[in-house]
Amino acid sequence: MFEDNLKERYGLAIDRIAEIKENSEIEDAGLAAYFTYTAEFLLLVDKWNEKRKAGGYDKLPLEELQHWNTVLYEDIIGKQYDNSFANPSYACARLGEDIGRILSFLYTELRGCIVFAAEQRKADFTVLLELFVECYCICKDGENIAAQLKDSIYWYMSDYSDDFIEYRVREQLDPSLDFAVRIIMDSDLTDLRYLYRYGEYITENELRTAAFLNTLSQTEIEQMASTFTEGYRIGFELGNKDISKKKLVNIRYCIGFERLVREEIRQFEQMGLKTTIYRAAQHSINKRMHHKIGYYATSPNKQMDYDHRFDNALYLDAQFVERKLGALRFAYEQHKEAAAVFGGPAVMEVFGENPFEPEDKKEALHLDEKQQKLSVKYDSESSAVVNKYIKGEERSFTIIAYPLPEISENADEYEKIFHEIVRINTLDYNQYKEIQQTIIDTLDGAEYVHVKGCGNNQTDMRVSLQKITNPQKETVFENCLADVNIPLGEVFTSPVLKGTEGILNVSSVYLNDLKFINLKVSFKDGMVTDYSCDNFEDAKKGRQYFKENVLLNHDTLPIGEFAIGTNTTAYVMANQYDIVYKLPILIVEKMGPHFAIGDTCYSRAEDNIVYNPNGKEIISRDNEISILRKTEPEKAYFNCHTDITIPYDEIGSISAVSEDGSETVIIENGRFVLAGCEELNKPFLK
Repeated sequence: MFEDNLKERYGLAIDRIAEIKENSEIEDAGLAAYFTYTAEFLLLVDKWNEKRKAGGYDKLPLEELQHWNTVLYEDIIGKQYDNSFANPSYACARLGEDIGRILSFLYTELRGCIVFAAEQRKADFTVLLELFVECYCICKDGENIAAQLKDSIYWYMSDYSDDFIEYRVREQLDPSLDFAVRIIMDSDLTDLRYLYRYGEYITENELRTAAFLNTLSQTEIEQMASTFTEGYRIGFELGNKDISKKKLVNIRYCIGFERLVREEIRQFEQMGLKTTIYRAAQHSINKRMHHKIGYYATSPNKQMDYDHRFDNALYLDAQFVERKLGALRFAYEQHKEAAAVFGGPAVMEVFGENPFEPEDKKEALHLDEKQQKLSVKYDSESSAVVNKYIKGEERSFTIIAYPLPEISENADEYEKIFHEIVRINTLDYNQYKEIQQTIIDTLDGAEYVHVKGCGNNQTDMRVSLQKITNPQKETVFENCLADVNIPLGEVFTSPVLKGTEGILNVSSVYLNDLKFINLKVSFKDGMVTDYSCDNFEDAKKGRQYFKENVLLNHDTLPIGEFAIGTNTTAYVMANQYDIVYKLPILIVEKMGPHFAIGDTCYSRAEDNIVYNPNGKEIISRDNEISILRKTEPEKAYFNCHTDITIPYDEIGSISAVSEDGSETVIIENGRFVLAGCEELNKPFLK
């Protein structure tokens, strides 16, 4: 059904949409305006699609390509969004709350037609056009409209779930789905018109990034790529995993970095790994809230992304969860040979965009309490399905981050920051290895760690540590250098939950791309017991904000990691350029102590024996919850891990406390005071 008679079905749908645009038969003025507005958009995408198919599109003048890019996205950019049906507030004002929410979802889903046209995914394009026509007919008939619309969308999602999910899985595992790879490998990357082949919204971020990378020497590009690909390879080595069994790697990146990605593809090829690249999800069924997983460009409107983060509330019920899980199992079974040789993702993040503080609109869809539990259930069970075919103990990853031009209005300063980040990503491995080992030797002799804030920071945390029985061969903290997690600069452990307690406080922090002001989280026996933030006047809204975006709708989560960041070079650089608030957690977590809420760093690979560079086995791979994988596996994992970092200037002290009560201070008033760590304070003196 999904791919049957596509040419005929597409033609019929487009003809009907053209009729709707010219002569809507709906009497209600708001609904008539909606369907005319949306029909105009779909016909615009069709016109753009025909122009691309006619040939020569990529060679159009840059100004014409930019014109098309603008007209396809203009109604959701900036203030235009205020009067767009993609905006649930506007849609509800025009159409009423029940119908407005549903049709705002529909319009947002239909916007995926842009990238389906770009990739020539005619089946995906066609079924969306058919859904639009079906919804139009429901509104034209005028009986029980909201219920019928909701029913229509439910069965659309359910009926095509096999197709949507199977393709999503295949994108990760099948190198023949090479739309992005061909752009990267075949384009003249000095001709920036190539950026418009994607169908994504292209801004100065993408244009200036691509232009800047073109100014770097081939040697510089090769070295940057090697930091990334070698980090991936070393991750397998340190994790005691055999990379020779793997044939596939998935690169995730942001548009504009193609010159660097091209070299990474070549270097992975030399390791025997073929690259898969897929776009951030377009179909609602494949999205994970407002987070983008895959390749993407600058969002045309982050508020829109946030408004539609829970669009699955329209169709999420117990039956649908089982349907979706069944589709996922079927998809992986179809591609199990490729899944077995998939090595894991290699991720290039970006940072530097102006911080986003969302408005939580009452008109936006939200999961009710029952749906929140169903969402948690799906995340847990789907993760187990993926782990069955792509085994955690056999896969690895790497992750690195680079700045976008938006980080500074001054082009010269952007380039300086970029080069600073490259330097930070390649700091002296051996120097940090020795310094961090000094910290670990102190921590290994402790019963617990005591972390206290200073000034207005109310942090007062006790972190219980696993007991070492053989100090000559065992260690509790991992010496984290530049491999899977770039840049280097932390020592971390999985705390013992029992006895880990207190208050974690930070004045301002970005978690999952969202800002939290004066965040306070309380713990008892390693579990979250209370939380608050000052983002909203209504404290209840602050709690909901944290539960949705950090607890991910769990009632509570454990501390999965405690770490001490040692990358003072990054901290000083960030303060020098006043960009601390723009840095990603990947770098920020190295700039002070941090606590991660959720799974441990060894999730689903706890039985792999791993060692520090000094040959000692890291024994803290489990906590009291992850160990349940052996008896109650459904309770062992939460499928999330969110780092919360306290900056050095908010730290009063970090002390290792022995069983006899004696304390060894590691950090005092934001500076390292442990003997052997003097080098870490030198960046503060420059």
